[in-house]
Amino acid sequence: MPPKDKDDDKKTVATHRKARQFYEIIEVIEAGLQLRGPEVKSLRKGQCSLDGCFGRPDGGALWLENFYIPPYTFATNIEPLDPRRKRKLLLHKAEIGKIEGKLATKGLTLIPLEVYFRKGWAKVALGLAKGKTGADRRDD
Repeated sequence: MPPKDKDDDKKTVATHRKARQFYEIIEVIEAGLQLRGPEVKSLRKGQCSLDGCFGRPDGGALWLENFYIPPYTFATNIEPLDPRRKRKLLLHKAEIGKIEGKLATKGLTLIPLEVYFRKGWAKVALGLAKGKTGADRRDD
């Protein structure tokens, strides 16, 4: 039996289609997402938006900010979650250190490219990116 391809079990939820238009992607990193129960249900329904979303290091961890996940309509939480709250990115400490070092370079930012489920776990593909100027976008 041939080995199973790594992307066979990937179920894409959302993609940031304009990321490659506005940014030059230097490196792609896969990270886990720390979510609460109703947020996972909303993601499984395909409800989320990556527009205006970005990653930021803070306190030795990486956070995904401005990632919109609408409230799950059938959730029975007493206190509803903020749809645009900061969500922690799950990476090893060494990986976080490498990314923080690269983000210290002027002009680089962390942009989410895609949100998906792999083996039942919510993952996000992050791109270490540099913004394109108007002329660069025209050339592409």
